[in-house]
Amino acid sequence: MAGGAGLAKRLGTLLSGLLECGAFCGIIFGWASLVFVLKDLGYFEGLCQPSATPSPNFTLGSDCSGQDEQFSLVFTIGSFMNNFMTFPMGVVFDRFGTTAARLIAIALYTGGTLLVAFSTPETAVLLFPAMSMLSVGGILLILTNMQVGNLFGNYRSIIITLYNGAFDSSSAVFLIVKLLYEHGLSLRAMFLFLAACSTWHLLRTLFLMPRSRIPYPLSPDYDYGLRCRGRSRSYRTHKDKQPPGEAGPEETPLEPPVARGGDAPGTPFRACACSWLFAWHVAWLSVMQLRHYLFIGTLNPQLEHLAGGDHALGILAALADLRSAVLSLVVTVALCLLFSVFAAVPVLPAQFGTFVLQVISRSFLYGGNAAFLAIAFPPQHFGKLYGLAMALSALVALLQYPCVALVQGPLQGDPFYMNLGLIAVVLVAFVSPVVVARECQRRAKELGMAGTPLASPPGTEIHAETPH
Repeated sequence: MAGGAGLAKRLGTLLSGLLECGAFCGIIFGWASLVFVLKDLGYFEGLCQPSATPSPNFTLGSDCSGQDEQFSLVFTIGSFMNNFMTFPMGVVFDRFGTTAARLIAIALYTGGTLLVAFSTPETAVLLFPAMSMLSVGGILLILTNMQVGNLFGNYRSIIITLYNGAFDSSSAVFLIVKLLYEHGLSLRAMFLFLAACSTWHLLRTLFLMPRSRIPYPLSPDYDYGLRCRGRSRSYRTHKDKQPPGEAGPEETPLEPPVARGGDAPGTPFRACACSWLFAWHVAWLSVMQLRHYLFIGTLNPQLEHLAGGDHALGILAALADLRSAVLSLVVTVALCLLFSVFAAVPVLPAQFGTFVLQVISRSFLYGGNAAFLAIAFPPQHFGKLYGLAMALSALVALLQYPCVALVQGPLQGDPFYMNLGLIAVVLVAFVSPVVVARECQRRAKELGMAGTPLASPPGTEIHAETPH
């Protein structure tokens, strides 16, 4: 493939990546479904105590709030690791490239599935490291996949959003595990199958992913992955033909990249991380992520309570991209706010609407998060900034455990007042799109183009991006 990766190969990378993200990367967020299986098998059952009050049928039951809190703690730690470890994993990805990052991800993912497969009710504590390993491995897999958008030019942001939507959809895997368990399959057999699927990840790493990173913009002769020597040049032979000191096509883009948000490509990481633009984006992400995590962590107790105890144009295009992100940020907050309102309605049938809005809102949240960071900041800092945003939001997400304890304790299992408080918290996220809009105005004034976003200043040469 002397002429670079063809359309068939790029589509194969795109579609196989969507399958990888949709079936493996975010399975921990289907935790509520897996809890049903684990409860049925007797995990943490020793924490249940005889209830002091009779149930509706006037028989003494069991108070399993301690068991519920332990399951909630497993999810809290796992989801925290999902975000907090994204920063060091992003540094690994930026420093050592795709192959190294994916091998670490595959090792973590395989280890996590094997721990669940060989766990028993007596060794239920293995769920803590298992869920953490699945979380970190999954987030690192999707981090390496989001660069696939670079292969498709103007469709880059759309593909990043699709990948994040697939990541969110992977929460359905534990629902499938629950359904198969109810039809007789064992938990061990299903998780051994998930462990065996690591072969798929390894094959993608070798043949459909780059060793380092996919550059942006893309050079016409760019290619990636192992190739047959008899049919085309392998990566090593291509590298051997490069003049001494000259980088190969995986390292050098056709031209110096222009930051999508209008910043110069030489902007240091510290300046990006300390900017108000990034700070308010982290706040935008944190408050809505906390809302989603609390919904997942308190889903089973809430349902039991409601059921009554019954179980393109250069710099100008970059600025236009940043402007378009404002609407995306606003829509994401509006969806989360609507989802929060539905969750606060103390009527069981209304929760079906909550489920639908929660899935849609999460897709917008994580897709919008990755796309915004890719647009607003220099590409060489994407892995670190994505990891830092997720790590900082993970610190906020730790509040979910005391919130769950508050619902289980003083609020006596009724999350109504907690949900009202969360509606107010989500409103804080509206500050982020306001900050982005003001930043767009500031950059437009600096370019002397305030109010004329589609006009170029005299002497400016515009290079349109074309899809590859």
